[in-house]
Amino acid sequence: MTPWNSSKPPFASTASFSPDPSGTVYFCEVQFQRDNTLYERLFAEIFLYLRLYRHTFSDWQAVVIYPHRQAEQTSFEPYDVLVKSDRLRRVYLNELGKPEELPLGVALMQLTVLPEAQMPKVAQFLAQQSQQEGEQIHKAIIELLATILLYKFQESTREEVLRMLGFTTQELKQTRFYQEVYAEGREEGLQQGEAMVVLRQLRRRFGDLPADLEAAIRQLPPTQIETLAEALLDFATLEDLRGWLRNLG
Repeated sequence: MTPWNSSKPPFASTASFSPDPSGTVYFCEVQFQRDNTLYERLFAEIFLYLRLYRHTFSDWQAVVIYPHRQAEQTSFEPYDVLVKSDRLRRVYLNELGKPEELPLGVALMQLTVLPEAQMPKVAQFLAQQSQQEGEQIHKAIIELLATILLYKFQESTREEVLRMLGFTTQELKQTRFYQEVYAEGREEGLQQGEAMVVLRQLRRRFGDLPADLEAAIRQLPPTQIETLAEALLDFATLEDLRGWLRNLG
């Protein structure tokens, strides 16, 4: 339980808010897998916290967030009275309604339990909504969305995931992902040859390259390799790469 009031000691995965001595302390647990001893642990940690810091609040509430009802333990004994009391609120993400109607933070959590077919569209909507939160928060949410989608779509690259979020090529070049990849390419290029870095990026997108294309890329001078490192973001097929190489002549 990690207290939301940072002056208090951590306790596993539950968090607590303690605003002032006359206020209410809130405990929150996010539980995505069934734990048949969850409530036993939760209430033990809550009551220990209450005993140690009773002077910092006047009341308390607890919330447990589940992806769905099936993730909750089936027996509440001997904690039935507490589980079913007004002290505890149980939230099931799949029952909260449409993501478009939820606060952004709650919708981000709900995204993790949506069917794969719905995730790209909802993630794109949330990415657009996050623009209203300021640049720093927007960037943090984009990174979080990319992480969630990468976990769900494990066959996709980060570039493909960012395109799911609605990024144009120009916007993609401004993301931390692109800047890190480009910086990585520059560094490895100095060590192993820039052509090797570009070939690796192309293989990640298109699989094994035909021998003639690989040979043509290896023969490019450093300035053209650097240009190709940026241009490859625009390629949808290997024919786009062939066309780009032909236009060099």
